[in-house]
Amino acid sequence: MDLAPLIDRKRLRLTELEQEMASDGFFADSRRAADLTREYNRTRDLLASWDRLGAARAQLADNRGLAKGDDSDLAALAEEEIPALETEIVALEVSVQYALLPHDPTEDRDALVEIRAGTGGDEASLFAMDLARMYQRYAEGRGWRVEMIDASLSEVGGYKEVVFKVTGDEVFRFLKYESGVHRVQRVPTTETQGRIHTSTATVAVLPEAEEVDVELRPEDLHIQATRSGGPGGQHVNTTDSAVQVTHLPTGIFVKCQEGRSQGKNKERALEILRAKLLEARLREEAEKYSAHRRSLIGSGGREEKIRTYNFPQNRLTDHRVGLTLYNLDRVIEGDLAPVVEALQASDMADRLHEAGIA
Repeated sequence: MDLAPLIDRKRLRLTELEQEMASDGFFADSRRAADLTREYNRTRDLLASWDRLGAARAQLADNRGLAKGDDSDLAALAEEEIPALETEIVALEVSVQYALLPHDPTEDRDALVEIRAGTGGDEASLFAMDLARMYQRYAEGRGWRVEMIDASLSEVGGYKEVVFKVTGDEVFRFLKYESGVHRVQRVPTTETQGRIHTSTATVAVLPEAEEVDVELRPEDLHIQATRSGGPGGQHVNTTDSAVQVTHLPTGIFVKCQEGRSQGKNKERALEILRAKLLEARLREEAEKYSAHRRSLIGSGGREEKIRTYNFPQNRLTDHRVGLTLYNLDRVIEGDLAPVVEALQASDMADRLHEAGIA
Protein backbone atom coordinates (compact mmCIF):
# COMPACT_ATOMS: atom_id res chain seq x y z
CA MET A 1 0.00 0.00 0.00
CA ASP A 2 1.24 3.49 -0.91
CA LEU A 3 1.37 5.41 2.37
CA ALA A 4 2.27 8.76 0.80
CA PRO A 5 -1.34 10.05 0.53
CA LEU A 6 -1.92 9.25 4.20
CA ILE A 7 1.30 11.05 5.12
CA ASP A 8 0.23 14.10 3.09
CA ARG A 9 -3.00 14.28 5.06
CA LYS A 10 -1.04 14.06 8.30
CA ARG A 11 1.14 17.00 7.20
CA LEU A 12 -1.97 19.08 6.60
CA ARG A 13 -3.33 18.04 9.99
CA LEU A 14 -0.08 19.08 11.67
CA THR A 15 -0.42 22.57 10.18
CA GLU A 16 -4.03 22.76 11.43
CA LEU A 17 -2.96 21.71 14.91
CA GLU A 18 -0.16 24.28 14.99
CA GLN A 19 -2.64 27.03 14.08
CA GLU A 20 -5.10 25.91 16.75
CA MET A 21 -2.42 25.70 19.42
CA ALA A 22 -1.24 29.23 18.57
CA SER A 23 -4.74 30.71 18.77
CA ASP A 24 -5.95 32.84 21.67
CA GLY A 25 -7.85 30.94 24.32
CA PHE A 26 -6.37 27.57 23.35
CA PHE A 27 -5.90 26.61 27.00
CA ALA A 28 -9.37 27.78 28.08
CA ASP A 29 -10.60 24.21 27.70
CA SER A 30 -7.83 22.24 29.42
CA ARG A 31 -9.14 18.81 28.37
CA ARG A 32 -9.37 19.78 24.69
CA ALA A 33 -5.95 21.43 24.87
CA ALA A 34 -4.43 18.25 26.32
CA ASP A 35 -6.05 16.07 23.63
CA LEU A 36 -4.85 18.29 20.79
CA THR A 37 -1.36 18.54 22.27
CA ARG A 38 -1.12 14.75 22.41
CA GLU A 39 -2.37 14.51 18.82
CA TYR A 40 0.21 17.11 17.76
CA ASN A 41 3.03 15.17 19.40
CA ARG A 42 1.92 11.89 17.81
CA THR A 43 1.61 13.50 14.37
CA ARG A 44 4.98 15.23 14.64
CA ASP A 45 6.67 11.96 15.69
CA LEU A 46 5.02 10.11 12.80
CA LEU A 47 6.28 12.61 10.23
CA ALA A 48 9.77 12.54 11.75
CA SER A 49 9.79 8.73 11.43
CA TRP A 50 8.59 9.00 7.84
CA ASP A 51 11.38 11.43 6.98
CA ARG A 52 13.97 9.18 8.64
CA LEU A 53 12.55 6.23 6.70
CA GLY A 54 12.98 8.09 3.41
CA ALA A 55 16.56 9.03 4.27
CA ALA A 56 17.39 5.44 5.29
CA ARG A 57 15.92 4.04 2.09
CA ALA A 58 17.94 6.51 0.00
CA GLN A 59 21.09 5.65 1.95
CA LEU A 60 20.47 1.92 1.43
CA ALA A 61 20.09 2.43 -2.31
CA ASP A 62 23.36 4.41 -2.41
CA ASN A 63 25.19 1.76 -0.39
CA ARG A 64 23.97 -1.03 -2.64
CA GLY A 65 25.26 0.92 -5.64
CA LEU A 66 28.61 1.60 -4.00
CA ALA A 67 28.93 -2.04 -2.96
CA LYS A 68 28.97 -2.96 -6.66
CA GLY A 69 31.54 -0.29 -7.58
CA ASP A 70 35.15 -0.66 -8.62
CA ASP A 71 36.62 0.82 -5.43
CA SER A 72 37.03 -2.29 -3.31
CA ASP A 73 37.63 -0.43 -0.03
CA LEU A 74 34.61 1.80 -0.51
CA ALA A 75 32.54 -1.19 -1.61
CA ALA A 76 33.49 -3.09 1.54
CA LEU A 77 32.51 -0.17 3.78
CA ALA A 78 29.19 0.25 1.97
CA GLU A 79 28.47 -3.48 2.20
CA GLU A 80 29.21 -3.45 5.93
CA GLU A 81 26.58 -0.75 6.57
CA ILE A 82 23.79 -2.48 4.62
CA PRO A 83 22.53 -4.88 7.38
CA ALA A 84 22.15 -2.04 9.90
CA LEU A 85 20.28 0.09 7.35
CA GLU A 86 17.95 -2.80 6.51
CA THR A 87 17.20 -3.33 10.20
CA GLU A 88 16.56 0.39 10.70
CA ILE A 89 14.19 0.50 7.73
CA VAL A 90 12.12 -2.42 9.01
CA ALA A 91 11.81 -0.77 12.44
CA LEU A 92 10.83 2.58 10.92
CA GLU A 93 8.26 0.95 8.63
CA VAL A 94 6.63 -0.71 11.65
CA SER A 95 6.68 2.58 13.57
CA VAL A 96 5.06 4.48 10.70
CA GLN A 97 2.40 1.83 10.12
CA TYR A 98 1.50 1.75 13.79
CA ALA A 99 1.27 5.54 13.97
CA LEU A 100 -1.14 5.55 11.01
CA LEU A 101 -3.61 3.27 12.78
CA PRO A 102 -6.71 4.88 14.32
CA HIS A 103 -5.63 6.06 17.74
CA ASP A 104 -6.98 4.23 20.77
CA PRO A 105 -7.26 6.92 23.47
CA THR A 106 -7.09 4.41 26.29
CA GLU A 107 -3.52 3.48 25.34
CA ASP A 108 -2.26 6.83 26.66
CA ARG A 109 -3.83 6.30 30.05
CA ASP A 110 -2.65 5.16 33.44
CA ALA A 111 -3.90 1.75 34.55
CA LEU A 112 -5.43 0.05 37.56
CA VAL A 113 -4.15 -3.48 38.12
CA GLU A 114 -6.28 -5.92 40.12
CA ILE A 115 -4.84 -9.32 41.04
CA ARG A 116 -6.79 -12.06 42.82
CA ALA A 117 -5.68 -15.44 44.07
CA GLY A 118 -7.48 -18.21 42.20
CA THR A 119 -7.41 -21.96 42.66
CA GLY A 120 -4.65 -23.39 44.81
CA GLY A 121 -5.24 -22.01 48.28
CA ASP A 122 -2.21 -20.50 50.03
CA GLU A 123 0.04 -21.14 47.05
CA ALA A 124 -2.33 -19.12 44.84
CA SER A 125 -2.06 -16.15 47.20
CA LEU A 126 1.74 -16.36 47.15
CA PHE A 127 1.65 -16.46 43.34
CA ALA A 128 -0.61 -13.40 43.33
CA MET A 129 2.04 -11.59 45.37
CA ASP A 130 4.75 -12.74 42.95
CA LEU A 131 2.76 -11.29 40.04
CA ALA A 132 2.23 -8.00 41.86
CA ARG A 133 5.97 -7.73 42.51
CA MET A 134 6.71 -8.63 38.86
CA TYR A 135 4.51 -5.80 37.57
CA GLN A 136 5.86 -3.34 40.11
CA ARG A 137 9.45 -4.06 39.08
CA TYR A 138 8.54 -3.86 35.40
CA ALA A 139 6.90 -0.49 36.09
CA GLU A 140 9.94 0.78 37.96
CA GLY A 141 12.15 -0.26 35.04
CA ARG A 142 10.04 1.87 32.71
CA GLY A 143 10.10 4.86 35.05
CA TRP A 144 6.44 4.50 36.03
CA ARG A 145 5.06 5.12 39.51
CA VAL A 146 3.11 2.48 41.44
CA GLU A 147 0.56 3.47 44.11
CA MET A 148 -1.06 0.83 46.31
CA ILE A 149 -4.85 1.23 46.49
CA ASP A 150 -6.12 -1.81 48.36
CA ALA A 151 -4.78 -5.16 49.55
CA SER A 152 -6.04 -8.19 51.43
CA LEU A 153 -3.36 -10.50 52.83
CA SER A 154 -3.69 -14.25 53.27
CA GLU A 155 -2.59 -16.08 56.42
CA VAL A 156 0.72 -17.07 54.79
CA GLY A 157 1.53 -13.51 53.73
CA GLY A 158 0.39 -13.65 50.12
CA TYR A 159 -2.32 -11.58 48.50
CA LYS A 160 -5.90 -12.77 48.45
CA GLU A 161 -6.53 -9.62 46.41
CA VAL A 162 -4.51 -6.51 45.61
CA VAL A 163 -5.25 -3.38 43.60
CA PHE A 164 -2.66 -0.79 42.61
CA LYS A 165 -2.43 2.11 40.19
CA VAL A 166 0.39 2.51 37.67
CA THR A 167 1.09 6.04 36.46
CA GLY A 168 3.37 7.00 33.60
CA ASP A 169 3.72 7.27 29.84
CA GLU A 170 1.35 5.01 27.85
CA VAL A 171 0.92 2.59 30.73
CA PHE A 172 -2.23 0.87 29.45
CA ARG A 173 -0.66 0.35 26.01
CA PHE A 174 1.95 -1.92 27.58
CA LEU A 175 -0.04 -3.58 30.37
CA LYS A 176 -3.40 -4.22 28.68
CA TYR A 177 -2.34 -7.69 27.48
CA GLU A 178 -1.96 -8.96 31.06
CA SER A 179 -5.67 -9.43 31.76
CA GLY A 180 -6.72 -13.04 32.23
CA VAL A 181 -5.84 -16.18 34.16
CA HIS A 182 -2.16 -16.78 34.97
CA ARG A 183 -1.19 -20.36 35.86
CA VAL A 184 1.83 -21.37 37.93
CA GLN A 185 3.42 -24.81 38.18
CA ARG A 186 5.98 -25.23 40.98
CA VAL A 187 6.80 -27.04 44.20
CA PRO A 188 5.32 -25.06 47.12
CA THR A 189 7.58 -24.38 50.10
CA THR A 190 5.19 -26.42 52.25
CA GLU A 191 5.40 -29.49 49.97
CA THR A 192 7.52 -32.18 51.63
CA GLN A 193 7.31 -34.76 48.83
CA GLY A 194 8.64 -32.48 46.09
CA ARG A 195 5.42 -32.65 44.09
CA ILE A 196 4.60 -29.92 41.58
CA HIS A 197 1.35 -28.08 42.28
CA THR A 198 -0.70 -26.00 39.86
CA SER A 199 -2.29 -22.78 41.06
CA THR A 200 -3.81 -19.74 39.38
CA ALA A 201 -4.27 -16.04 39.87
CA THR A 202 -6.44 -13.69 37.84
CA VAL A 203 -5.29 -10.31 36.60
CA ALA A 204 -7.46 -7.46 35.35
CA VAL A 205 -5.80 -4.36 33.91
CA LEU A 206 -8.21 -1.45 33.58
CA PRO A 207 -7.56 1.87 31.85
CA GLU A 208 -8.03 4.79 34.20
CA ALA A 209 -11.47 6.27 33.63
CA GLU A 210 -12.04 10.00 33.69
CA GLU A 211 -15.20 11.58 35.01
CA VAL A 212 -16.27 12.46 31.47
CA ASP A 213 -16.05 8.77 30.49
CA VAL A 214 -18.42 7.51 33.15
CA GLU A 215 -21.09 9.49 34.97
CA LEU A 216 -21.65 8.34 38.55
CA ARG A 217 -25.05 9.57 39.68
CA PRO A 218 -25.49 9.78 43.47
CA GLU A 219 -28.79 7.93 43.29
CA ASP A 220 -27.02 4.96 41.64
CA LEU A 221 -24.50 4.57 44.47
CA HIS A 222 -24.74 2.91 47.86
CA ILE A 223 -21.77 4.08 49.92
CA GLN A 224 -21.04 2.62 53.32
CA ALA A 225 -18.21 3.14 55.81
CA THR A 226 -16.99 -0.05 57.48
CA ARG A 227 -14.29 -1.09 59.91
CA SER A 228 -11.01 -1.91 58.23
CA GLY A 229 -9.72 -5.44 58.69
CA GLY A 230 -6.65 -7.54 58.20
CA PRO A 231 -2.98 -6.75 58.80
CA GLY A 232 -2.04 -3.09 58.70
CA GLY A 233 -1.21 -1.80 62.13
CA GLN A 234 -3.21 -0.41 65.01
CA HIS A 235 -4.80 2.41 63.06
CA VAL A 236 -6.33 0.26 60.33
CA ASN A 237 -7.87 -2.07 62.91
CA THR A 238 -9.48 0.53 65.13
CA THR A 239 -11.12 3.03 62.76
CA ASP A 240 -14.08 3.01 60.41
CA SER A 241 -11.98 4.26 57.50
CA ALA A 242 -12.83 1.54 54.98
CA VAL A 243 -15.38 2.42 52.30
CA GLN A 244 -17.66 0.10 50.35
CA VAL A 245 -19.37 1.34 47.19
CA THR A 246 -22.03 -0.56 45.28
CA HIS A 247 -23.18 0.57 41.84
CA LEU A 248 -26.86 -0.29 42.04
CA PRO A 249 -27.66 -0.54 38.28
CA THR A 250 -24.86 -3.09 37.64
CA GLY A 251 -24.25 -4.58 41.08
CA ILE A 252 -20.50 -3.85 40.82
CA PHE A 253 -19.02 -3.75 44.33
CA VAL A 254 -15.79 -2.01 45.35
CA LYS A 255 -14.12 -1.82 48.75
CA CYS A 256 -11.09 0.26 49.66
CA GLN A 257 -9.35 0.30 53.05
CA GLU A 258 -5.68 0.99 52.29
CA GLY A 259 -5.86 4.74 52.92
CA ARG A 260 -5.83 6.26 56.38
CA SER A 261 -8.82 8.50 55.81
CA GLN A 262 -12.39 7.71 54.87
CA GLY A 263 -12.37 10.51 52.30
CA LYS A 264 -9.28 9.15 50.53
CA ASN A 265 -10.69 5.63 50.50
CA LYS A 266 -13.96 6.90 49.04
CA GLU A 267 -12.08 8.75 46.32
CA ARG A 268 -10.08 5.64 45.44
CA ALA A 269 -13.14 3.38 45.52
CA LEU A 270 -14.95 5.67 43.07
CA GLU A 271 -11.86 5.67 40.87
CA ILE A 272 -11.90 1.86 40.74
CA LEU A 273 -15.65 1.84 40.11
CA ARG A 274 -15.32 4.23 37.16
CA ALA A 275 -12.58 2.04 35.71
CA LYS A 276 -14.73 -1.09 36.05
CA LEU A 277 -17.69 0.59 34.37
CA LEU A 278 -15.47 1.83 31.54
CA GLU A 279 -14.05 -1.69 31.17
CA ALA A 280 -17.57 -3.11 30.83
CA ARG A 281 -18.30 -0.65 28.05
CA LEU A 282 -15.01 -1.40 26.29
CA ARG A 283 -15.73 -5.11 26.56
CA GLU A 284 -18.97 -4.60 24.64
CA GLU A 285 -17.14 -2.61 21.97
CA ALA A 286 -14.46 -5.33 21.77
CA GLU A 287 -17.02 -7.72 20.28
CA LYS A 288 -16.43 -6.04 16.93
CA TYR A 289 -12.73 -6.96 17.05
CA SER A 290 -11.45 -10.05 15.34
CA ALA A 291 -11.31 -13.21 17.43
CA HIS A 292 -7.51 -13.02 17.37
CA ARG A 293 -7.42 -9.51 18.82
CA ARG A 294 -9.94 -10.46 21.49
CA SER A 295 -7.68 -13.34 22.49
CA LEU A 296 -4.75 -10.95 22.83
CA ILE A 297 -6.19 -8.00 24.69
CA GLY A 298 -8.89 -9.94 26.53
CA SER A 299 -11.36 -8.10 28.70
CA GLY A 300 -10.13 -8.76 32.20
CA GLY A 301 -12.20 -11.91 32.07
CA ARG A 302 -11.55 -14.50 34.75
CA GLU A 303 -11.96 -17.42 32.37
CA GLU A 304 -9.17 -16.66 29.90
CA LYS A 305 -6.02 -18.69 30.69
CA ILE A 306 -3.33 -16.67 29.00
CA ARG A 307 0.02 -17.75 30.44
CA THR A 308 1.81 -20.55 32.28
CA TYR A 309 4.79 -20.06 34.61
CA ASN A 310 6.62 -23.38 34.99
CA PHE A 311 9.33 -22.95 37.63
CA PRO A 312 10.95 -26.44 37.46
CA GLN A 313 11.66 -25.91 33.75
CA ASN A 314 12.31 -22.14 34.12
CA ARG A 315 9.75 -21.82 31.33
CA LEU A 316 7.14 -19.19 30.52
CA THR A 317 4.52 -19.89 27.85
CA ASP A 318 2.05 -17.32 26.55
CA HIS A 319 -0.74 -19.38 25.01
CA ARG A 320 -2.17 -16.58 22.86
CA VAL A 321 0.83 -16.21 20.56
CA GLY A 322 2.59 -19.51 21.21
CA LEU A 323 5.55 -17.77 22.82
CA THR A 324 7.84 -19.92 24.98
CA LEU A 325 10.82 -18.51 26.88
CA TYR A 326 13.25 -20.31 29.16
CA ASN A 327 14.13 -17.32 31.33
CA LEU A 328 11.25 -17.36 33.80
CA ASP A 329 13.63 -16.39 36.59
CA ARG A 330 14.22 -13.06 34.82
CA VAL A 331 10.62 -12.50 33.80
CA ILE A 332 9.28 -12.97 37.33
CA GLU A 333 11.80 -10.32 38.45
CA GLY A 334 10.24 -7.79 36.08
CA ASP A 335 11.88 -8.45 32.70
CA LEU A 336 8.56 -8.50 30.86
CA ALA A 337 9.74 -6.60 27.78
CA PRO A 338 10.18 -9.65 25.45
CA VAL A 339 6.70 -10.91 26.33
CA VAL A 340 5.04 -7.51 25.88
CA GLU A 341 6.85 -6.91 22.58
CA ALA A 342 5.68 -10.25 21.16
CA LEU A 343 2.07 -9.52 22.13
CA GLN A 344 2.22 -5.99 20.74
CA ALA A 345 3.70 -7.23 17.46
CA SER A 346 0.96 -9.82 17.01
CA ASP A 347 -1.76 -7.32 17.91
CA MET A 348 -0.37 -4.68 15.57
CA ALA A 349 -0.07 -7.10 12.65
CA ASP A 350 -3.73 -7.93 13.03
CA ARG A 351 -4.76 -4.28 13.30
CA LEU A 352 -2.71 -3.34 10.24
CA HIS A 353 -4.32 -6.15 8.26
CA GLU A 354 -7.81 -5.04 9.30
CA ALA A 355 -7.01 -1.42 8.38
CA GLY A 356 -5.50 -2.42 5.03
CA ILE A 357 -2.22 -0.68 5.85
CA ALA A 358 0.16 -3.63 6.04
